[in-house]
Amino acid sequence: MTTQLPLAAHDAGLAGIMMAMGVAARAASAEVAKAGPERRTAALKAMAARIRAAAPVLLEANRHDMEAANAKGISGAMLDRLELTPARIEAMAQGVDDVAGLPDPVGSVMATWTRPNGLEMSRVRGPIGVIGIIYESRPNVTADAGALCLRAANAAILRGGSESLKSSRAIADCLRAGLADAGLPADAIQLVQTADRAAVGHLLTGLGGKLDVVVPRGGKSLVARVQDEARVPVIGHLEGLCHTYIHAKADPDKAEAIILNAKLRRVGVCGSTETMMIDAAIAPTLLPRLAKALEAKGCELRGDERARAIYPMTAATEDDWTTEYLAPILSIAVVDNIDAAMAHIARYGSQHTDSIVTEDKSAAERFLAEVDSAIVMHNTSTQFADGAEFGMGAEIGIATGRLHARGPVGAEQLTIFKYLVRGEGQIRP
Repeated sequence: MTTQLPLAAHDAGLAGIMMAMGVAARAASAEVAKAGPERRTAALKAMAARIRAAAPVLLEANRHDMEAANAKGISGAMLDRLELTPARIEAMAQGVDDVAGLPDPVGSVMATWTRPNGLEMSRVRGPIGVIGIIYESRPNVTADAGALCLRAANAAILRGGSESLKSSRAIADCLRAGLADAGLPADAIQLVQTADRAAVGHLLTGLGGKLDVVVPRGGKSLVARVQDEARVPVIGHLEGLCHTYIHAKADPDKAEAIILNAKLRRVGVCGSTETMMIDAAIAPTLLPRLAKALEAKGCELRGDERARAIYPMTAATEDDWTTEYLAPILSIAVVDNIDAAMAHIARYGSQHTDSIVTEDKSAAERFLAEVDSAIVMHNTSTQFADGAEFGMGAEIGIATGRLHARGPVGAEQLTIFKYLVRGEGQIRP
């Protein structure tokens, strides 16, 4: 298996090591871009096969990470993000296979037109180049990010969380070996081999022009640091302050099934609902049913004054409305109508994912049109905020910014475009 040389084995300092990674990535990105879609697909399939074959190695590496995380007292939600199981390893490999099955976006023609002077114009997708991805505890992001970058003919420099370093190293070894199997440069996917936070700072400088864009995937403090310090463009991924709004015309059975799934399917993912709003007209009858169902599944409830007047629960503070719990905790607000619900989302939300539960189609369409979030839903769980569920095979994260990419960032979102102009000797008068 192809392994990057550990940082400790280099004589140069961290700055020199990071710069060398940038130089290697830039050279590899050119090779990957020229390789063509068939070889990139072959590499992705080889990467998935390597992950499956290395399952025992991945589990052993993850065991060490889990033991260290437990010793540090890491929260249950973070442990859930960190843990690899045979099923999760297979899902990770299948995700890479799914990315291999996606259409290669590079070279696809976005638009064509002909000018009156006969010039033929076209806008065509191409790779960004070298992408730096900074993420925290989930080691499967190593596979998702590496695979998506390769599908779009980019090179990737990955910097995972310190708590998942052994797991991420083992996964990155599989990806690099798969690249080599297909005759592509292993340095198209590189993992930063140190937990030293200074490595992030070097990435944010752009590695002397060798890094084209950086993608942070993690908590508020990580994203804030990247956005404050980056000297290259950032595809931002803010925390998931997701809302589920139970409208006055909601079907009670749907409302119960959706809120239980949206909050509790996996509490440690960014698509987990953190605040439920319910219309005052139905709250006296429906809120107790939903609250009991949530509590029966172990969910702690924190409500505003109107919610607590209907059902006993902990008083919500102002901070609760802006907290991504990543835990079985749900804030609950009783609102007068759809206007109040949308105002609450606009004030407290992170423009990630918000859902309305209603049988009133006009209310649903208004919510979909007016809520300014990357993903807006009707009658479904916010936990569908996932690139695989969008048919993208995987995603690097859910972008909440306004430039270049918004929502799930898959292979297509990791491309840019250029214009091709074909003439027959025309000159400009």
